Formats: sequence, C-alpha cells, structure tokens
Amino acid sequence: MPENKMEWRRIIWHLVLIVFVLVALFPIVFAVSNSFKGLSESYNSILQLIPAHPTIENYKTIFTSLPLYQIIINTFTVATVVTLFKLVTSYLAAYAFSFSHFFGDKLLYFLFIATIFVPFTVTMIPNYLIISRIGLLNNIYGVILPQLCDATGIFLLTQTMRTIPKSLIEVSRLDGVKTVGILRDIVFPLTRPAVISIGIMFFINSWNEYVWPTLILKDRANFTLPLILQMFISSEGGTNFPIAMAISMVTMFIPLVLYLFFQKYILNTFSQSGIK
Repeated sequence: MPENKMEWRRIIWHLVLIVFVLVALFPIVFAVSNSFKGLSESYNSILQLIPAHPTIENYKTIFTSLPLYQIIINTFTVATVVTLFKLVTSYLAAYAFSFSHFFGDKLLYFLFIATIFVPFTVTMIPNYLIISRIGLLNNIYGVILPQLCDATGIFLLTQTMRTIPKSLIEVSRLDGVKTVGILRDIVFPLTRPAVISIGIMFFINSWNEYVWPTLILKDRANFTLPLILQMFISSEGGTNFPIAMAISMVTMFIPLVLYLFFQKYILNTFSQSGIK
C-alpha cells in the first residue's frame, strides 16, 4: 500500500510539472505559430497553433522595411562587450575577495553585494547625466559604459571560488607562481562551468535590456532589438500582429539557443552558490 501511494504521488507530481511546462512553453509556441501566419488568418484563428497556410512573408517584410541587420549587430555588440567586461571585473574581484586579505575586505564585499538591492530607478538619472556630459547619448557605447561591473557576478563567482581549497593557492604562491598564472592555470579550470553560466546570464540580460537603451538611443539605426520590437508594436502592433511576432522571434532566438545549450551550467552555478 505505501508503495502504491508513492507511485500515485509521483504520477501526480509529474502531471503537475507537465502542466507548468506547457504553460511556460505556450507563449513561445504562440509566437512561432503566428509569425508564420498571414494577417487575416492570425486574427481569425489566433489560438490555432498550426498555421493553415504558413508563410515567411512576415520575415521578409521586417528584413526589408527595417535596418534589421544593423539592429542585430548593435544588440550583439552591446551584449558581447557588456558580458566580457562584467566577466573580467567579476572574476578579478571574486579572486581578491576569496584569496586576498586586506583592510576592509569584508566591508567592501558587503558594500558591493548591497548594490544588488539598489533599484535601477535610483541610479538611472545619475548615469544618464554622466553619459550626457561625456557626449555618449544616442550611442551604443553610452548603453555599455554604466554596465561594466556587476555585483551579482561578483557574488556568484566569489561563492564558487570559496569552494577551492586556500591551501592550493598558498602552495602555488610558495612555488613562485604569479597571480596571472594562478588565475589562468588553477582557478579558471576549476571555475570554468560557473564562468560560462554567468556569462550566458549576462549576455541574455543585456540582450533583452529595454529601459536603459530607451533612455540613451534615439535614432532607429542605433536601436537594439527590444527597442525596435516595442516601437513596432506601439505603432503597428494593433494592425499587423504577425509581423510583431516575427520580430519577437528574431529577438528571442539567440538567447533561447544559448540557454538551451548551457542550462546545466546555469543551474549548477546557482546550486553551488547556495541558491535553491
């Protein structure tokens, strides 16, 4: 009898999880489906997931009516540069907090982590004024500059590096290995999964960012994908819904592929950092 109860509980939990998975996947399937529909079919059968007359005209339209290649390059440039800088600064700061002891190190670490809880609206206006004063408005580098460091990355990498025995680092220093060698040959191989997963999270967050680029970028040629999507939905989304879905598919494609390939690293990093 207990075994039967356990079996039924397992079946029920699996059914519940399947329902949650279907609910989570439905918006993606919905967007894919309607991006391949014509305008009339989309409005007449918006919830029909398999198009009766699939077409790629929506994708042709967005690539011919918008500077979409330049917009994709802008988005990729911002996401890549921000990700690389955040990884480097987080990696070096995490090493310092994990293996170097200096006056005020715990206080400094606490101050860094405390910035995670500071709302973006608090720093938005000061950052905007700084970017305006140095002449980077309407420039993708104005979007990049305030995002070169990330307290969440410092926290996650510090938690990961603290699992490395300090004796290993101390022995390396006694053997005359320089800090660069320790970072490259000892610490990085042991933290590679965490670095990869945190880098993917940085990239996805930067790729999908909307509010800050909206404040900085004004010309359409400098826009990123989330901006062009919102602009198009605001102006024409009510009359040409399938084209809006086609733009959303282009926007979500690269982050979705990256997450699918590296999801095990991401989940492993959070579990190692004590976040359930």
